[in-house]
Amino acid sequence: MNQRYFIEISYDGGNYHGWQIQPNATCVQELINSCLSTILRQDVAVLGAGRTDAGVHAKQMFAHFESDSILISESNFEDRCNSFLPDDISVNSIRKVTADAHCRFDATARTYEYFIVHKKDPFFRSKAWFVYKDLNVNAMNEAAQVLLDYKDFTSFSKSQTQTKTNKCVIHLAEWKPTLEGLVFTIKADRFLRNMVRAIVGTLVEIGVGKLTLEDFRKVIESKNRSEAGTSVPAHALFLSKIEYPDQIWK
Repeated sequence: MNQRYFIEISYDGGNYHGWQIQPNATCVQELINSCLSTILRQDVAVLGAGRTDAGVHAKQMFAHFESDSILISESNFEDRCNSFLPDDISVNSIRKVTADAHCRFDATARTYEYFIVHKKDPFFRSKAWFVYKDLNVNAMNEAAQVLLDYKDFTSFSKSQTQTKTNKCVIHLAEWKPTLEGLVFTIKADRFLRNMVRAIVGTLVEIGVGKLTLEDFRKVIESKNRSEAGTSVPAHALFLSKIEYPDQIWK
């Protein structure tokens, strides 16, 4: 009988056209499939906890698959996977889960981080967005708290998506200073396509004084993507954590 597994992965998204397999593009999912299929000597197709856009990084991504191979129980299985994968993708763990556990639908929360630097720095060019203008962080944090008052985030969603609903529950949204600049952390039960990058772009417009707090509420309530700010660069966005209920693990 096949056993279901969750595989935990980290990757630098700079060289990939996102997580999900697409024609004529290199994606993380296809490399994970190839790795597992080769090592387990069977066709493996993992299903991811979500999708990250081209250039977006993941400190923690989960996917699930099924296998009856005893090789997974070997202590060096993760090492074998990592020796097969390119240097910008790593397998952190592979764990048994219950037969009906689903890495996407069972996730209770996801957390993203977006990094901004205030000084041009070649060492952050692929991991943070350089914003040369002064930002009013207090105003940006006030606006970030407004997000918790709403559930419908159509204004920050990429148009023409196939989602059944644009409603999300945001648990946390805040800006904090770092040594180099700022990090925006947002945690929710789910996210829409392009949602975090559109939110950050709109909050930065508040930070530079283009929008007021009242304007921000109007943007959300308009349910119109054209009312929100521009989508900020993907290379500064990280999927940092996905949470699951304890009962799925075996």
